[in-house]
Amino acid sequence: MNKSKILFSHRNPEPESSVLYIVGTPIGNLDDISIRAKNILENVALIACEDTRVTRNLLKHLNISNKLVSFHSYNSQQKSKYILSKLNQGESIALVSDAGMP
Repeated sequence: MNKSKILFSHRNPEPESSVLYIVGTPIGNLDDISIRAKNILENVALIACEDTRVTRNLLKHLNISNKLVSFHSYNSQQKSKYILSKLNQGESIALVSDAGMP
């Protein structure tokens, strides 16, 4: 069984539907990411991020291909509606910052 698929007795397989995951990203060394964070980034419907260029670099390093949407202080009003609609449709979304915890 894949380590990232091991379940805790109180949880459903991740990513769960209609969940917004707050995912901490490495500060400095891109290899300093948890197995769980990598699993979430790989399997959510989309990733909301401050700067798509920075997050794309992380995903490229991790060999992950996923849809990105920019989400920062200048567009948060507009993008919040989009993100909420996706969550209401049952999709899971990861929220990341450029480095560290959003």
